[in-house]
Amino acid sequence: MTNIQRLEKSLSKTRSRLISHPLYNQLDTKKKLTSFMEIHVFAVWDFMSLIKALQRNLTCIDVPWVPNLNNFSGRLVNEIVLAEESDVDLNNNPKSHFELYLESMKDIGADLSLINKFIKKISLNKSYEKTINDIEIPKEIKEFMDFTFKIIRSNKNHLIASVFTFGREDLIPDMFIEIVKKLSQENSIKTESLIYYLERHIEIDSDEHGPMALKMIQELCGGDENKWNEAIIVSEKALKMRIKLWDHISQKIN
Repeated sequence: MTNIQRLEKSLSKTRSRLISHPLYNQLDTKKKLTSFMEIHVFAVWDFMSLIKALQRNLTCIDVPWVPNLNNFSGRLVNEIVLAEESDVDLNNNPKSHFELYLESMKDIGADLSLINKFIKKISLNKSYEKTINDIEIPKEIKEFMDFTFKIIRSNKNHLIASVFTFGREDLIPDMFIEIVKKLSQENSIKTESLIYYLERHIEIDSDEHGPMALKMIQELCGGDENKWNEAIIVSEKALKMRIKLWDHISQKIN
């Protein structure tokens, strides 16, 4: 059994718990769906911070430029960033996946005030810590993002890559898209942009970014047994943090 296979096997039970979470079947009204999105958008945002941390660490973004010492992982990160930060919307306009999600929230009638306030503040002070302490935000969302930024601050690329890989948005199962489509038909709500976001994100993650991210972990951990064990621990924690967030949303909408 390879180290990647061992890692995936170790996570299989927790991953299954997440994919089969009862939250998905509870999203049977527009109000519940918008409540989900108003919380989930913060997970969409901090996912972008994970990949940018990897780009900062594994490629050269400084001037003057020097050759990249992580050729393979650097290439993978740059390819992933291109799609995540500069994909296209339904009208073929360049947009990040975060911006696509905001558009879908607006179309469906979700409240963007909290996420907009968060982004405005963080754009001004350039600090996650200052921003998160300046805004009244549910502790469950804060704990989820605090974990992400704890991993980023560790500056350990194999840990950042592991959380990026196993805590990503393709964990939203295909049945969620079917629920959204059903809601659209039954309630005449505008979900075209949300369905586009979900299908686009899952398609890219499953077919391209997922396999690429696994190769990146393979390179970053190499033959270091301690790194592989740390990757297993932190990936398990990432999945459990997502389950905890899902539990919070489930309780909130019911």
